[in-house]
Amino acid sequence: MTSSTRASDGGIPVPQPSANSSHSLARTLKNRHIQMIALGGAIGTGLFYGSAASIQLVGPGIILSYLIGGSIIYLIMRMLGEMSTQEPVSGAFSYFAYRYWGGFAGFLSGWNYWLLYILVSMAELSVAGIYVNYWLPGFPPWATALVVLVAITGLNLLNVRLYGESEFWLAFIKVAAIIGMIVLGLLLIVLGTDQKADGLNNLWAHGGFLPHGVHGLLLSLVVVMFSFGGTELIGITAGEANNPRQSIPKAINQVLWRILLFYVGALTVLVILYPWDQIGLQGSPFVMIFSHLGIPAAPDILNLVVLTAAISVYNSGIYSNGRMLYSLAQQGNAPKAFLTLSARQVPWVGILFSSACTLVIVVVNFLVPEGAFMRIMAVATAAAATTWMMIVLVHLRFRRAHTRSALYFRAPWFPWANYLCAGFLLMLIALMTQLEDTRPAVYVLPVWLAVLYAGYRLRRQ
Repeated sequence: MTSSTRASDGGIPVPQPSANSSHSLARTLKNRHIQMIALGGAIGTGLFYGSAASIQLVGPGIILSYLIGGSIIYLIMRMLGEMSTQEPVSGAFSYFAYRYWGGFAGFLSGWNYWLLYILVSMAELSVAGIYVNYWLPGFPPWATALVVLVAITGLNLLNVRLYGESEFWLAFIKVAAIIGMIVLGLLLIVLGTDQKADGLNNLWAHGGFLPHGVHGLLLSLVVVMFSFGGTELIGITAGEANNPRQSIPKAINQVLWRILLFYVGALTVLVILYPWDQIGLQGSPFVMIFSHLGIPAAPDILNLVVLTAAISVYNSGIYSNGRMLYSLAQQGNAPKAFLTLSARQVPWVGILFSSACTLVIVVVNFLVPEGAFMRIMAVATAAAATTWMMIVLVHLRFRRAHTRSALYFRAPWFPWANYLCAGFLLMLIALMTQLEDTRPAVYVLPVWLAVLYAGYRLRRQ
């Protein structure tokens, strides 16, 4: 890669170290790492724990909610994939926003995503304490959060290959567990249990498939979309993938069927086995459902899996934030200290800074042990919607700059897919004002954008 690049329509040049430079990130992530990182980023607290909140809003219609949300995310990831395979660099959408839209767009995209993953990391640490309490009811959640934070930060400081390997196996555990849960659930549906479930009747016997109507379906999308936060990691990994133009398209193309299998399949089994209106927020609905059905070992196994899932997503959060700060520093939109790499080409300053910021959740869990997850989830969803909107809008400018270019991985239905996704995201923000837990996040969003603009102006003085 050259020392700087420029968009064909006069975009901003962004310095890029050469691939063999000791000051560049190491390209050691293999195809299998990218595949599992992409999958692991989308399977976490949103599915295992947050799905309980969305089920309460929409009932069995949660199946339709995930189909709608998954389709939108797939289109957005195709847009990001087109840009990332064309120019596989660290920082992904922040880099593209900076290059094709301008300095503030890059600043906003990068710092907003950094905040998003700080919040996601906090959410994962928050629920990790809930999962541990399943075995140790008296163990304080803040202590669990602290232990996970220190361990995963240390892991990420070693090298990117170790991160890739650890995330591969953490994601593998999640995948294997969900497949096992679906298979076991199907057997229970067919064969029945001692506490025999109503079977397919549960899809309509408790108020109908959409007990709260279309309004409930729309409101459920607010919680459902939080589940898809993390799919953007596909773009972040492009800067350290050893063959991004092969691995990135494969990862993205598999997102849709994975959503169908892991999200829709798992939740379909769940709402068939157990009445939707009896699924609460006292723990993962997947753990609770097997506890109520009287399968002795399943709850402990599933609780271990959801704890692993939370640790996995936090692992990815620390990884992505270190790389995002590195990219922002390359643009001049963050302190140059974040360009500092270790001997193993790890952006250790950015990793430590991001880890230190997530320490806030340890304090939150100590002061407000109840309800921390939903508060954080709301702000994270607003930040995620902003990130996705920037990807959609920047992709429009990217295409304008590449009207004569041969694209490696062309996104479908341009520009109508962009308009559809932009409209959906605006609707999502509007829907957040209808829920008590998420309404404050909508008010915080313009304040956060104003802070970013002020920070940008100060940075440029």
